[in-house]
Amino acid sequence: MAVGLVDSTPTEVTQSASLQVKLCSQANSLAHKTERFHPSSPASSAKTRSNPFCLGACLVAYAFALVALLAFAAPAANARSLKQDSSSITDADILNFALNLECLEAQFYSCAVYGQPLSADLTGNGPAPIGCQSANFTNDDIYSIAMDVANNEIAHVNYLRTALGNYSVQCPLVNIGSAFSDAANAVLNTTLSPPFSPYVNDLYFLHGAFIFEDVGVTAYKGALTSFQSKDIMLAAAGILAVEAYHAGYIRTALIENADVMTPYGVNVSTIVNAIAAGRDMLDNKTVNTVDDEGIYNATTGDYTLTPVDGNAVAYSRTPAQVLDVVYLGSASIPGGFYPNGLNGKIH
Repeated sequence: MAVGLVDSTPTEVTQSASLQVKLCSQANSLAHKTERFHPSSPASSAKTRSNPFCLGACLVAYAFALVALLAFAAPAANARSLKQDSSSITDADILNFALNLECLEAQFYSCAVYGQPLSADLTGNGPAPIGCQSANFTNDDIYSIAMDVANNEIAHVNYLRTALGNYSVQCPLVNIGSAFSDAANAVLNTTLSPPFSPYVNDLYFLHGAFIFEDVGVTAYKGALTSFQSKDIMLAAAGILAVEAYHAGYIRTALIENADVMTPYGVNVSTIVNAIAAGRDMLDNKTVNTVDDEGIYNATTGDYTLTPVDGNAVAYSRTPAQVLDVVYLGSASIPGGFYPNGLNGKIH
């Protein structure tokens, strides 16, 4: 059984309230931090808008702080409960697993939008990603939303690392370059020429984002009942909701372009459906269930916005199923988007 988090004392509550304010301050300043990512970027001067990050990130930060930091902010007593032993998985272990996934998403979006990877303080001095480059955005609406998503994912990394403190793991090495072409080749059962890259244009960026967002939703959903603390479970559900908002937009944008023919001789819906089928095939190696859907149902001729079961409930993935997908093969063999695997107890 996982080690639970001890109850907070009045002193600890006061300390966590102070850290809550600090977190929101960090969230508000993150828009300014991104300036160092692209101080002279043409995209930043031509496409600058009022940054929506502060409102969304503050709401998430306040909610997460109120319920989660009560467990994390105290020094001695709570630190003892967060220690990872060899026989159990703690709430901290699960949050570190989430941090690994958020690092991948944040690195991808930061590179695509700002042309720079996460800073050393955000990665915990982790390694620079493989294949970081800015995406060739030409649609201002897609760029604007991509910026919002990037800021959300950066905030998630910042929040989890701050909440976990000394118990947070480094961001692992992630491959956000050739891993995309490897994934595309695998799901389409061919070798695409030129190799698929999500940085080529707006539409390909959406395909790259689609690979991650649905997995994030199902990963958080699958982890919810594993938390010992109901407060932390509620906070994780809040992040799940943000990931679901992202996935909903990505799916909507792809549905709007479903019939567009790609240079690979197939339309968008065919590629997206192949990605979903590929994810389902990969994680079926661990658990034989249907937990994924594309954007077009050929049987009914209808589009699919929400991948859900017969009761319209979102699918779940276990950590092993998530690793099956992001390793592009097997949970026991690092590879794909994580060449050296994840950091932490769940890897």
